[in-house]
Amino acid sequence: MLRRDVLVGVGALVGHKASAATMPWLSPDLPDGTRTEAHLVQVPGKQPLIQLSDRPPNLETPVQAFRTAITPNDQFFVRYHLAGIPDAKKLDGWKLEIGGDAAERSVAFGMQQLNDLPQTEIIAVCQCSGNRRGLCQPHVPGVEWGYGAMGCATWHGPMLRDVLKSAGIKPEAVEIWLNGVDEPVLAATPAFHKSLPLARALADETIVATSMNGAPLPLLNGFPARLIVPGWTSTYWMKHLSNITISSKPIDNFWMTKAYRVPAGMFPVADPFTTQNNAQTWPITGMVVNSLIASPIAGEQVDRSGFTIRGVAWDRGNGIARVDVSLDGGNSWQGALLDRELGRFAFRTFRLATGPLPRGTAELRVRATSDSKETQPDAWKVNPAGYHNNVPQRLTVTVV
Repeated sequence: MLRRDVLVGVGALVGHKASAATMPWLSPDLPDGTRTEAHLVQVPGKQPLIQLSDRPPNLETPVQAFRTAITPNDQFFVRYHLAGIPDAKKLDGWKLEIGGDAAERSVAFGMQQLNDLPQTEIIAVCQCSGNRRGLCQPHVPGVEWGYGAMGCATWHGPMLRDVLKSAGIKPEAVEIWLNGVDEPVLAATPAFHKSLPLARALADETIVATSMNGAPLPLLNGFPARLIVPGWTSTYWMKHLSNITISSKPIDNFWMTKAYRVPAGMFPVADPFTTQNNAQTWPITGMVVNSLIASPIAGEQVDRSGFTIRGVAWDRGNGIARVDVSLDGGNSWQGALLDRELGRFAFRTFRLATGPLPRGTAELRVRATSDSKETQPDAWKVNPAGYHNNVPQRLTVTVV
């Protein structure tokens, strides 16, 4: 059942390396320490990714990968909180167990049982809550991500609600608790457990994915099964999913009550997580509208006869209404052409043919507006963890 060729030890974080000086796509706005230490590594099954830490592994996708709406598996970013990552031996005999005080019975699924349930497929953006943290001003602590702690894939598997219904959901259920196989190395480190409000767990789009872009999940992206919560940041997208608890009370742990929280009311919320809200802070949930130019890259030379700007835009599922691009540092803007929508939770690709430009330096900017009229702000809303940095990207190219 388990494909051992995709199960590789993370000790293989070695190989191709390059310094910031040879990686022009490593944003100059990242902290100096990050630019000094970040380098390319190539792990089995992946093209070179930007290593920001190796224990646990946190690997960023280079910006060039976002010229298309679907991010290939071998270019998809990697995010872990805990260094105890499962290998082939750990995953032998893997089962997904469902139970809890608000479940009518305890059940367990192997891969075949999951595949026997009705299957669904959804294209959705998986984005780390801290994406672009390293670009925040003022800088804040945490993994100093640039633009690439995200990706968009086609996810396939059963709906979470069908999995839960196999155990029976009692009327008193309020949250679904989630646990994965990865674990802390030190006993003092809190295990990475998360929860979802019941309504979100039962939504049509929330699935237990067993494949990604038509192939088994890569180990470092959650093999053999991970939760997919489209529209919400990936802190809820539990990798190596092993236990689901149907609970009559809210979870109370570090990862829900202390971490991954934002000041109450600071950001738009479509689906409030009321069982985890308090007067001071709310858990981060839905993504904010955002966009990214993937071509050209910062510092690139472009032809004065004109070139095509390409990139992606996305939000939490309202859909992208328009993307505007500036060729002169924000003094003027023009609408980009939006390509076909692949789904409301997917990247929406855009392009703009610049036409002839004068020689010299050009500062490009991009901003997106959603169908709900949410537009990227000119200034980042400062918060302690560096979440939701969706200030319009700016980059400089040389016109020759």
